[in-house]
Amino acid sequence: MHDPNSFGCRAFAAVLQRIGDKWSLLIVSVLAEGPRRFSELRREIPSISQRMLTLTLRGLERDGLVSRTVTPSIPPRVDYELTELGRSLRKPVCALAEWAMANIDAIHDAQARFDRAGEKV
Repeated sequence: MHDPNSFGCRAFAAVLQRIGDKWSLLIVSVLAEGPRRFSELRREIPSISQRMLTLTLRGLERDGLVSRTVTPSIPPRVDYELTELGRSLRKPVCALAEWAMANIDAIHDAQARFDRAGEKV
């Protein structure tokens, strides 16, 4: 068993924390289809707040998964796209999304059974 305090485990956990959160997964899946402006990302992920989108994009950019390009204009145009490293996430992220869609009904059924069983206790 791995020591959870070892550098390798901490580094692995930090990477999973970034790419495993719902907003990062949604942003990567949208950007997998091509570059987007900030406003386009907001429209395609309507449940994300402007602040959370900004923070998540900054984190993804810091981790080298997303690039940000500013085009001087009025107002300035800002485009986001996956980097080569970010594009390497497309396959696992899309596989996870497909798994979720294929199993959502089974998950909802399991949740309902669990909730019903909890009411009886």
